[in-house]
Amino acid sequence: MLTEIIQIQSTSTHSCHSITERIQSLLNTSQQLEGVVCAFSQHSTVAMIINEMEERLILDLGKWLEEMAPIAQGYKHDDLHLRENIPEDEPKNAHSHLRALLLGNHVSVPFKDGKLQLGKYQDIIMVELDGPRERNIVISIH
Repeated sequence: MLTEIIQIQSTSTHSCHSITERIQSLLNTSQQLEGVVCAFSQHSTVAMIINEMEERLILDLGKWLEEMAPIAQGYKHDDLHLRENIPEDEPKNAHSHLRALLLGNHVSVPFKDGKLQLGKYQDIIMVELDGPRERNIVISIH
């Protein structure tokens, strides 16, 4: 088993970052031929998905997330004055947490002959929901 943390620097509030090549590179280094790779976000406002990394689909994802968990909805998590022990720079980001709940925080992909078994149009994608920030993704190869 091999476990590594990769860092991704997001550049905007909402963005998608393919990490497929970085994971395949780690897999190549591991020299394991068969098993499963897990990619897990250490952040509650980042999601991990497997899908097509296509520009218009990414725009549709942003639109869909805004419909499912709009920014300004009077969320209790955003009542910062009622929460204890929060940093002074704490953002109102309940929508980001809820969006991450919709998408999930990890993915697992089998590999065979040292190659990820993704479909032709599939990528492993980190979805930033509350950036820009530096994010840690744990990659575990079993």
